[in-house]
Amino acid sequence: MKLISFSVDSPFGPINRIGAQLHEYVVDLNFAYAFYLKEHTESERCQEIADAVVPADMLLLLKGGAYSMEEAKKGFEFVKSRYTNNQPMFGPENQPLQLLMSQVTLLAPVLNPNSIRDTISFETHAKNFEKRTGKPIPELWYQQPLYYKGNTSTVCGDNSVIPWPNYTKKLDFELEFGIYIGKTGRNIRAEDAASYIAGYTIFNDISARDVLQQEITMLLGPAKGKDMDMGNVMGPCLVTPDEIDPANLKMEARINGETWSLGNTSDMYWSFAQIIEHVSKSETLHPGDFIGSGTIAFGCGDELERWIEPGDNIELEVEGIGILRSQVGSPE
Repeated sequence: MKLISFSVDSPFGPINRIGAQLHEYVVDLNFAYAFYLKEHTESERCQEIADAVVPADMLLLLKGGAYSMEEAKKGFEFVKSRYTNNQPMFGPENQPLQLLMSQVTLLAPVLNPNSIRDTISFETHAKNFEKRTGKPIPELWYQQPLYYKGNTSTVCGDNSVIPWPNYTKKLDFELEFGIYIGKTGRNIRAEDAASYIAGYTIFNDISARDVLQQEITMLLGPAKGKDMDMGNVMGPCLVTPDEIDPANLKMEARINGETWSLGNTSDMYWSFAQIIEHVSKSETLHPGDFIGSGTIAFGCGDELERWIEPGDNIELEVEGIGILRSQVGSPE
C-alpha cells in the first residue's frame, strides 16, 4: 500500500486522517476498516474497534505493529473490491470512504517521528563531502554506518514552502529516501532487520550549506546547518515493503523541471539492514523512528556547484514511491 497522512476540511475545520492511495482517490483506512467490520462481524461497536485497531494517525498505526497493518489492508482491499471510477463511497454511518486526492492536503507520512537519524551511505557523496576539507574519506566510514540526529519538530510534507533561513546565503536540497521503523527492537541482526521496516518514503534534507561547512570544523554539528523550520521534508507517502525493491530504485532531482541529479538506490554502500543492526546496538528502536539513506552521488547543489534560489520548485522522485515537491520561500 501507499499510505498517506492527509488533512481534509470539515465543518469543524481541517482534520488529519490517514489513508491509502487508490488511483486518483485516497481511501480513509479508519473508516474503511469500520466498514469491513460491519460487513464481516456482528459487532455493534465497529467504529470503536476501528479506532483502536486502525487509528486515524500514522504513528499510532505503526505502534499497532503487523496486526494493525494487516487489518488496515483488509479494510483497504474491501473498499478496493467495490471501487467504481468516479463513484463516491460511504460507510454504514455515512462516513466518506474515499476522497479525491485533489480534495486533500498531503502531510508528512509520520507527522512527528520519534527520532530522525540520517546516514551518509552513498560513497561518492561521502568522498565529495570530504573533498571540501582536502582530506580523503575516513577509514571509519568503511567500518560502520555513520549518522547524525535531526529535529523531529521541523518535519513537513509534500508541496510545502520551505522558508529561507535568515542566517544563510546557500540553501541546499538533498535527494534521499528513508525508512520508518515498524516494531520495537534492540540488538537487531542484519538478517532480521527487514521485518522491522514499516515502509519507505522520500526525504529532502534541507541544508544551510555555508553554515554547515563552518560547523563541522569543530567536529560537532551539524547544528544550524540542518536545524531550521520545515527543514526535514518527507513524503508524499509511506510505501509498504511488499510494494517495492528498495535495492534498485531510480532517483532523480529536478529544479524548475530541469534534471540536476540522477542515481539509484543500488549505489548505497551501507544497506538499511546493516544500518539497523548498527543503530540498534544496545539501543532500542521504536515504531515511528525514521532513518535516512543520506544523499546520492551529486544529489545536492553543493556537489554540483549549482544553487537553488527563492521561488524555485524542487521535485525529488524515487521510483515506486512518487514525487516529493517543495517550493523555496523568500529570505526572512
